[in-house]
Amino acid sequence: MFARQFDAPMAKRYRFIAFDLPGHGESSDAPDPALTYSIHGFADAAMALMEALKVERAVVMGWSLGGHVALEMLERWPGTIAAWITGTPPAGGADMVDGFLPTEEMGLTFKAEFTEEDARTQVRGGLGEGVEMEPWMLAAALRADGRFRPMLLQSAIEGRDGDGRKIAETAAAPLAVVSGGAEPYVNNAFLGRVGYRNLWDGKVHVLDGLGHSPFREAPEVFNPLFERFLDEVS
Repeated sequence: MFARQFDAPMAKRYRFIAFDLPGHGESSDAPDPALTYSIHGFADAAMALMEALKVERAVVMGWSLGGHVALEMLERWPGTIAAWITGTPPAGGADMVDGFLPTEEMGLTFKAEFTEEDARTQVRGGLGEGVEMEPWMLAAALRADGRFRPMLLQSAIEGRDGDGRKIAETAAAPLAVVSGGAEPYVNNAFLGRVGYRNLWDGKVHVLDGLGHSPFREAPEVFNPLFERFLDEVS
């Protein structure tokens, strides 16, 4: 998904690390789903990867579900220099409903088993209208271990994950919040109601006309912003 960042000149200046969460892509399904299939469980996996790679400090960038993982790491991983979230409302508890939009795409988010049509709908919603749906994207949506979706929801309902809003409002490290203006999942109005402690650039960046994956839809817009963020917080 992030090929247009890895192929950009800034990737020669910074070390980029991307990985598939457990139960996704080329990563194996979680050996213990109850331990891993939650926001805090995915954050545990990300922190374990950083330890295995001997990475002691990093800027954490997360997209969609990965943005919630990034917020969890912002609170829990001492090596977090700064965090960037895209397609992610910093919500928790009662704010969860307000942070998202009641769209068809959102309705599939916690469905355990996907039909091929479900997968197409999810991928199309995730990409935005200007991005070609490539075969591997549909395959990735169908490959995901569907158990994670309802288990993730249950963990959030039970309050076992960090409160994204509280983290955004209390974390000392810089937090960049970037969203597409045509987001099908995130309630952009909610983003402006959060009382961030250290919001990068002093504002939420809403990218006109872009959807859930602005980094793929319009790298010419996304990349300069992301590179400036890296330059300023590193």
